[in-house]
Amino acid sequence: MNPVILWPDGAPNAAGTTDEDVPAIEAYLAEGENRAAVIVCPGGGYEFRADHEGEPIALWLNTLGISAFVLRYRVAPYRYPSALSDVQRAVRTVRYRAEEFKLDPSRIGVLGFSAGGHLASTAGTLYDAGRPDSEDPIERLSSRPDLLMLCYPVITLNEPYTHAGSRIALLGADADAKAIESLCSELNVTSDTPPTFLWHTSEDGLVPVENSLLFASALGRKGVPFDLHVYAHGGHGMGMAEGDPHVSHWSGQCASWLRVNGFAD
Repeated sequence: MNPVILWPDGAPNAAGTTDEDVPAIEAYLAEGENRAAVIVCPGGGYEFRADHEGEPIALWLNTLGISAFVLRYRVAPYRYPSALSDVQRAVRTVRYRAEEFKLDPSRIGVLGFSAGGHLASTAGTLYDAGRPDSEDPIERLSSRPDLLMLCYPVITLNEPYTHAGSRIALLGADADAKAIESLCSELNVTSDTPPTFLWHTSEDGLVPVENSLLFASALGRKGVPFDLHVYAHGGHGMGMAEGDPHVSHWSGQCASWLRVNGFAD
């Protein structure tokens, strides 16, 4: 299947017509009817999108009976709110086309790695219910995901635990404190934030584990169910972590969590 262009008439604030200006989702559909779906947000510091956190993740989700959609979201030189608009539009689009894709529109999750984890966390904390008066039927639908999966995510944009490169790419080097605070996902958690799976390594030298701990703590305070898995050893950007016999267990633990939440076979 060809990529699904999220805005066929052009994305908001698009600067051109190259692939990098045209947000899209690549569909990996599982066989069967009424499937759950997960939108995958690869990492890359809001500067690029890492291939190993895209298609391999979609294919793994397919083995669980879950349809996957890898998101081509806008990165630098685009800044906020372009990427957030893209993931929100992806959730709405998958929900709108659920019958065509043989999906359950009430079982749509978002999974993200690193900066893509920040994007996924903003999808789960800064969603809206849709605009019922919109001329575009897609925009009438909610952008709230039903589940979140955050893999070594950037969560806070505040020092000392943020990933400075992601913050600069997203907001610019001269962002003020109010703009930074508004995109600290741990500060935007509510009791309606979707149930969340998180994993990180305690040795992560690029995005400190405190990012996942901050989000988990915020979820706990609001009574939102979560799974948190922290591995003693391992670096950043591990993806499926197939080269590490211990950290690679994250995918099995996530699969179990997805089954508990009615997403996976």
